[in-house]
Amino acid sequence: MSRLILVLILLTATAGAVVAYKDPEQVARASDTVSDLLRHGPTAASRAVEIKRGRGGEFALRAKINGVTVPMVIDTGATSVVLTYETAKAAGLPLELLAYDVDVETAGGHTKAARLTLDRLAIGKLVERSVPALVVPHGQMKTNLLGMSFLDRLERWEVRADRLMLRGYP
Repeated sequence: MSRLILVLILLTATAGAVVAYKDPEQVARASDTVSDLLRHGPTAASRAVEIKRGRGGEFALRAKINGVTVPMVIDTGATSVVLTYETAKAAGLPLELLAYDVDVETAGGHTKAARLTLDRLAIGKLVERSVPALVVPHGQMKTNLLGMSFLDRLERWEVRADRLMLRGYP
């Protein structure tokens, strides 16, 4: 709805320029601006997050799970977002209701995990709802993983040199 209002305002401004100035070059520039906004959207840049590579070669970040800030590492080899038990508890997830029946391989070896759905997972201005995730038992992992169940929801993500760019849909 707000995008429609923005387009109407821009079209009105373009029409005003035509009437006020009758300058074909200014009208063409205004028309190009409107076309660019329609094609790319006014918020495209705000739905991007850039992460610098850490000293250990990983892309670490701070995410918010249900409003609670937690450290995570990007892991494109992880099928799902994977949380430590401690993080899940801090985020107020219903740990007493979980069934640890999913086989997973971690850096520390084989373990079981429990499926759940995160109401909200945010990285900067990238916010996704109802994100499938796994929780591992207490002490099984030291790091939360931002896996493909989140990354697949993005318009794109790419690594260039020592920077990872995450870009959400407008």
